[in-house]
Amino acid sequence: MTGQKPPLVLLHPFTSSGRIWDELVPLLSDHHTVYAPTGTGHRGGRTPQRRPVTTADLYDDAERWLDENNLDRPNLVGNSGGAGAAIELARRGRASSVCAISPAGFWSTSDGSAARVIRLVRLGGRVFRVMAPVAPLLLRTPLGRRLALRNFVCHGERLRPERAYALFFEDPLGCTIMNEVEPDEIQPLDPLPCPITLAWAQHARFVPAEPYGRIARDRLPGANWVDLPGTGHNAFIDAPQLVAKVILATTGAAS
Repeated sequence: MTGQKPPLVLLHPFTSSGRIWDELVPLLSDHHTVYAPTGTGHRGGRTPQRRPVTTADLYDDAERWLDENNLDRPNLVGNSGGAGAAIELARRGRASSVCAISPAGFWSTSDGSAARVIRLVRLGGRVFRVMAPVAPLLLRTPLGRRLALRNFVCHGERLRPERAYALFFEDPLGCTIMNEVEPDEIQPLDPLPCPITLAWAQHARFVPAEPYGRIARDRLPGANWVDLPGTGHNAFIDAPQLVAKVILATTGAAS
């Protein structure tokens, strides 16, 4: 329809939910109709159709969601596992552009690099489960938030205590598939099916730029690379204005 803003779909990290994007959505909405769905098996998302859930199931579910919402080739943004899903949807011809923020999947399932990441995720889930009863007290102070959330963001103190608890305790604890999904490996993609930006957080503890970012550039040689200085794994929480600028440059909405 003439005058309609192009769609932009935000795909959240594994164990999170669509609400992790709340600070970013207003910065994109002048240029795009923005969607932030929650994936299957995650807090607020659909119940899995079969168990155990695989990475391919999550990709299929994301594509099914696009179909249900009549979105043929929207612009896609993802972080971590959500970025891996965005790239795989692009491979299927379902994206006009992709902005992948510290994406998961650029590893080898044969050398232990994939297993390292999933161990960190599952260990973090166990630690946060143990911490949950005292988390409201811990997150009450800026220093407590900065220390507790340091694997995800550099500036946890900027989040309100209740927001920090919702994103990093409620959502992971409500993810029913954390211990099921095994890491998948993103295969090379050359030429690219659409413009793809690899936006890498400086302090992406789960998938640091060396080696994972280097592998990403090797497998997607046509992708644009952008550094996100001073940010953690969920870079859009640390620097929403910067990340919004990178996304809009990727979609072509930025002048």
